[in-house]
Parts: sequence; structure tokens; C-alpha cells
Amino acid sequence: MTTQLTTRTPVIEVLDTPDLGDRSYIVGLDGVAVVVDPQRDIERVLAVLQRRDWGVSHVVETHVHNDYVSGGLELARLTGATYVVPRGHDYAFDAAIMGDGDEFDAGAMHWRVVHTPGHTPHHVSYALDVDGRNIAVFTGGSLLYGSVGRPDLISAAATKGLAHDQWRSVRRLVTELDADAAVFPTHGFGSFCSATATVGLESTIGLQAATNPAALLDEDEFVTELIAGLDAFPAYYKHMGPANEAGARAIDLTPAEHADPDVLRARIEAGEWVVDLRSRKVWAAEHLKGSLSFDADGNAITYLGWLIPWGTPITLLGASQDQITEFQRAMVRIGIDRPAGQNVGDPGSWARSTADLGSIRREDFVGLAAALAADPNLIVMDARRLTEWRDGHVAGARHVPLHELPGRIGDVVAWSQAAAHAGADTTVWVSCGSGFRAAVAGSLLARAGVPVVIVDDDFANAEKAGLPIVVDGHAATLGAAYSD
Repeated sequence: MTTQLTTRTPVIEVLDTPDLGDRSYIVGLDGVAVVVDPQRDIERVLAVLQRRDWGVSHVVETHVHNDYVSGGLELARLTGATYVVPRGHDYAFDAAIMGDGDEFDAGAMHWRVVHTPGHTPHHVSYALDVDGRNIAVFTGGSLLYGSVGRPDLISAAATKGLAHDQWRSVRRLVTELDADAAVFPTHGFGSFCSATATVGLESTIGLQAATNPAALLDEDEFVTELIAGLDAFPAYYKHMGPANEAGARAIDLTPAEHADPDVLRARIEAGEWVVDLRSRKVWAAEHLKGSLSFDADGNAITYLGWLIPWGTPITLLGASQDQITEFQRAMVRIGIDRPAGQNVGDPGSWARSTADLGSIRREDFVGLAAALAADPNLIVMDARRLTEWRDGHVAGARHVPLHELPGRIGDVVAWSQAAAHAGADTTVWVSCGSGFRAAVAGSLLARAGVPVVIVDDDFANAEKAGLPIVVDGHAATLGAAYSD
């Protein structure tokens, strides 16, 4: 996506990374460009620079990112650009370290650093002026469209203070910058770095001053509601800050070593992760027993990084090399540099024999309603997050958020075993918000030997199917939590 602000202001190329819910920006004027918060797969940036015939003067980071490994260091190395990073961190590489009030020029563009703590203590935004006019601000994880970046990623002890900082940072931006200055955040397009759901795909300082809760609520009310609306965030985030302070080098997306059926079975039996990227519908119909369903059309990389014990070898199964390569690209963005192996094909080519193959039943909420009508004691597990559960869940369902399941599989196994002892149905019916997380959960449970039915349906259809919905009373929050 390209944004042209006016005839005398820069062209802004927007690079979306939907799997992570982030945006990077390439800002160019008169052949000179500045790159803001680049993802690690910098080939996309280089392609834009070549197409536009732009040279890069600066690569800038708004903060040490928690949800992805930056490509900034490598991009600066390849292009000879100055790498600008926020003051306050112990970097393992040389860079231009800047803080509040520092400035630099990139051709006709004048950039000013504004300290905007809240998402992280050292977070900065970059105000962009051309010909003495403030035309844009790049806000990273500070001011988002109708929201702010979450303040709880550093530590529980720091959360309240950072929430107060977020309020002050937003107030500073909407006070100091021009009302018609365009706002370009990095987070807020599905990222778990956003405190709450964001609104829209473009905005200005003036619009945010009139609509953003941080600009409208008093400080204590904002902080209370912000913290009340926070939910879990991916476990892999804790590895991103150290990786970005160390600095990441070039990526390698060449195919991994071929894993034949004997190797695949050995890896599954050793507890490694063999990940099937095909659609969950196709996986359920037939798959390699013990493989895990991470439908590449869903938010697969976020949940893979969230669930896997960090450092566990990953072998990828896919219907095509392109599917596997694209997932490798997603993996390197969160610091998983190489898969242990791969195999392109189908379950028949991945199995030693038909004994290695399995299938799992899929149903919708109409099917679940019919099953519960026949047996009200069925085990129903809801894999959504807490905020989603509170907003409404099927009466009698048991809540195990997907991100908690690896540590609670023993609980689910115990439910199934108790049903067996009572002579009841041992099957666990797993649902979520769309079917994606239910398939991931179902594959984890099936690997543990639990009989499963995947409810592959939108949760909005549960009530339509006649299922009784229970809503938990809880305080209003700034917005609905993101769900896949």
C-alpha cells in the first residue's frame, strides 16, 4: 500500500505483516528514504527501494520490539544507512542511539525523536517535518488507531506505571503535533502488542485527539480500564527483546533437509514438533498421527511461537514448497531461524504405512447442539482467551485457553479418563472463535491420546444453533480483544 500525503510531502510505502498484525514503513522524498520498524525479511524493503530508485539514509526503530525480530541492523548494513535505535538499552552492535529531542535530516525530510514511554520504558516516536510543516508521526506501539500499545510486556510490576506513561505520551503527541499530521503506528492491525482492538487503517493527530480513549478519559480512569482489558500475550515475546538487543543477521529461506517417513516417525516419537501447514479441514480428513495442525491460512506463526517449548526442533509438512517457504519466512520473523526438516507432499507420502495415518471428526455448532441434546454430559472445551470467554461461552463448557493447553493436557486427559470410568463418552469437543485454535488444540490432544471432535465454526453461530450462552459480568474495557 502506498500513501501520497501531498505534492510536497513524502511517498510512504506501507508494508503489512498480517500474521503478526504489524506495519513497517518506507518514507521517500527526492530519492532519499527512511525505513521505520522493518521486519526481518528485508527483501520486501529492498524490492520497494529498487522499484522507487530510492537510497536509504536512515533505518529507525521506535522501540526494541517484543513481537518480532527486527531486520533493521541487517538492512542498515546492506544499504550503508545509519541505524537509529532508542536510548536506554544495552545493544551488542554499533548504532546511532537517540532520545527525546534528538533530530536528523534525510534529504529534505527533518525527523525529530519524541520520547513516548508506555509500551516500553524507552519507546520513541518520530515526528516528520518537511519545509517546516509537521506532516506525520510514526508512533510504533504508543498511539494506535483508537487504542495504545499494551503496557504489560516488561513485567507485572512495571505495568501500572507504564499505563500511566501511555496516557501521558498520547497527551503529549496530540498536544505538541499538528492536528492534520498523519499517524502511522507499527502495531494495531491484529498484533497482541495492541492493548485493545484498534479502529481503522489511517488517522491523524486531530482524529485521535477526538476519539482515542487516552485523549478523552482522565488519567486514572484510563489506566484502570486499560489494565482491566489486558489478556494473555504470546510466550515467545520474552525472547524477542534480547534478540533485538543482540541484533539479527541475514536470514536463510532455502529448503530444509528432506525428512522421510522413518525420520518423521522418529521425530514425533522423540517429542519433536512435526507441523502440518495444510488447511485444518484437509488435516482433519487425513494426517500423519502425532503431527500438529497449524493451518497456514490462520494465525499459525503467533500460536506456534506461543505454544512450542522454545528450542524444540520443528519439521514442516506442506502441500507445496511455496507453502513451506512462506512459513519459514514467518518463523524467522520471530527468531526461529531454521526448521529441522521438511517434506512436501501428502499424508500418504509421509507415512510408513496406513497405521501411521489418522483422522479427526469435524462438526459445527449445530452438530455440537445435537450431540449435547443426546448426551448433556459431553465434555466440551473452549480454547478461547479469557476476555472472549467472559463475553459469552456455551453453558457447561470447560475453559482451557489454547495458550494454557500444553501445561494442562493432563487435566483434559483426566476428564476423559474419568468419563471412561463412569462408562460415559470420553470424547472431548473442542471449540474456539473460528475453528483455527480448536484444530491446534485438537491436534495436541490427539497426540496425547485423547479422542477429539473439532468444532470448526465461528462462535457467533453457537447461539444461533440453540446453545445456551453464559455471559460473565465484568468491568467495561477500552475495546474488544483481538481474536483470530
